[in-house]
Order: sequence, then structure tokens, then C-alpha cells
Amino acid sequence: MLKLTARQEQILNLIKDAIQNTGFPPTRAEIATELRFRSTNAAEEHLQALARKGVIEIAAGTSRGIRLLESELSSHITGKQLALPHPALLQLALPLVGRVAAGSPILASEHIESTYHVDPALFSAKPDFLLKVRGMSMRDAGILDGDLLAVKKADSARNGQIVVARLGDDVTVKRYKKTGSLIELMPENPDYPVIKIGDTEEDFALEGLAVGLMRNWV
Repeated sequence: MLKLTARQEQILNLIKDAIQNTGFPPTRAEIATELRFRSTNAAEEHLQALARKGVIEIAAGTSRGIRLLESELSSHITGKQLALPHPALLQLALPLVGRVAAGSPILASEHIESTYHVDPALFSAKPDFLLKVRGMSMRDAGILDGDLLAVKKADSARNGQIVVARLGDDVTVKRYKKTGSLIELMPENPDYPVIKIGDTEEDFALEGLAVGLMRNWV
């Protein structure tokens, strides 16, 4: 039977909680901070150990590239071999959204620049589209200019989740915070201001939740 150490269980639970609460796995630095490691190297060593035990997969070419492999864990514990379809059959076809015209649906055909076929295991939940990130307002969350953000359509969010929001003619990526009737769209870069939205803001709408990120694809 596959067995994790207490520390590995702790890190696995931290990864699960981060994905559930924010849609993203934690960075090595966040793991190190949370568990009071002296360096990110210690976090990396534990992640590599989890990967060797088949609990997670460390994905290349993605920010926060940690994939949970719970089905793999279950198959080891039960001793059962799972018959899986060919990987090509499991790929998602995701439209890449470019510039969005005011007043039109984000997935309108005129906004679609291309389609990407990607592995669904890259994401914490099934996305509906990809959005090319513009600017560095979410730099400290590991979301950089030119990245492709995977987005699941939603019209509501929990505090702390990273969202795609429409503000008039613009679509922005920010961390969501709501206090009473005040909504704040929080950047992850001190060089950018917080966007505050009250009840009277008619041009504001949530378009979706961030569920993953791809880099170096374009």
C-alpha cells in the first residue's frame, strides 16, 4: 500500500485547499511560507517525493504546475489497474478569447482568435475558454503578461478567488473581494490600484473564475 509521511499529507492537503479556495495550486514559495521551511528547495523536495509516489504530477510549461492525481492514488491503494482512453481522446478544445467588444458576449464568434487542444488535467476544474493575459497586475500571483488563463464561466465568486470581470469596454483579471455591497477587484502587484465597485456600477459583470494557467504556448 502506498503510504505518505505526515509532512507529505500536510502538503497534499495544502494543495487541495488552495485549489478549492482559489482555483490554483500553491507556489513553492507559498508552501515554504505556510510550513515555515527555510527555502523553496525544501518544498520542491517534498513535491518531487509526492510525484514519485504518484499522488501529484509536476507539469512543465505551466505556472503553479502541480496536478492532483487522486485516481492514480486510489489505483495504487486498491491494487486495481484502471483502463483509460487514449490521451488524445480526452483533450479539451478551448477557444482563445482576444479583444472583447463592449456589450457582446465574451464567447461571441468575433472574439475567438483560435482554438487550443489541451490536457484537462492541467486545470482544477473544466474551463470554458482561454483568455490571453494583458499586463502585469497579477504578477505576484504568478500570472504574467502573455499567459493564457483558463476560465470557467461563472457569474458569482467567493472572496479570494481569481476572476475575469468585465468593466465597460475592458476585461480584467483580479482577485475578488466583497464586503457588504462593496466589491473590490484586487491586483497582485503593488504598482496597480484596487478597483472598487458599488451597487450602482452598471458596466460591471463577472465573466468567470480562473481555473488554471498556461505559459509559452504562444
